[in-house]
Amino acid sequence: MSVVNVSLQVIPVVTEDRIYPVVDKVIEYIQNSGVKYEVGPMETTMEGELSVLLEIVSKAQEICVASGASRVLSVVKIDYKAEGVTMNEKVYKYRK
Repeated sequence: MSVVNVSLQVIPVVTEDRIYPVVDKVIEYIQNSGVKYEVGPMETTMEGELSVLLEIVSKAQEICVASGASRVLSVVKIDYKAEGVTMNEKVYKYRK
């Protein structure tokens, strides 16, 4: 399968002072997953095989609940082309 991009925004339903610590646990999981990723102010974008990235999305929900969230709202965006798509091809001209 080709390389795709998946962006994930998790919004754990916790008290306001717990939002960042819960999101940080999800980002730590993504960091340790071995996939290429970029953290943005509103979402984290990952690059890799679709099945691997969707597994990360699934695990992110579990991490939030295990961290005390009573509910998790997630926004997932998938950029898929049969020949593959990279983050770099979309943003290289904006990088310094």
